[in-house]
Amino acid sequence: QVQLVESGGGLVQAGDSLRLSCIILGRTSNMYTMGWFRQPPGKEREFIAATNWNSTTTYVADSVKGRFTISRDNAKNTVLLQMNSLKPEDSAPYYCVAKIRGLGPLTPAQAMHDLTYPYWGQGTQVTVSS
Repeated sequence: QVQLVESGGGLVQAGDSLRLSCIILGRTSNMYTMGWFRQPPGKEREFIAATNWNSTTTYVADSVKGRFTISRDNAKNTVLLQMNSLKPEDSAPYYCVAKIRGLGPLTPAQAMHDLTYPYWGQGTQVTVSS
């Protein structure tokens, strides 16, 4: 059983920063592609960022590019999402996701599709006030 545990969410003001952390329990994270999605209430699930097992390939959604950065520390079985210049429209629960790494490269279509990821965390809430 793969378990993902997120932390780092909270209530901040517009322009502030947060760093989300996700640890994969019971597994070695370098066997997994990992990423982040969010889903504001009443809206569709949205891809945020993903990274392959050794961070040589990363994808970031256009809506957050230049503000959000994904990174990972396999020694700590952790993936991070650094979020800067937060806006009220960034408010949502943020979900950590993972899939066992494939033999080929991580493609954008794979990275950005929620069905790619069989493993999901419980989510951490980010709320940005104006």
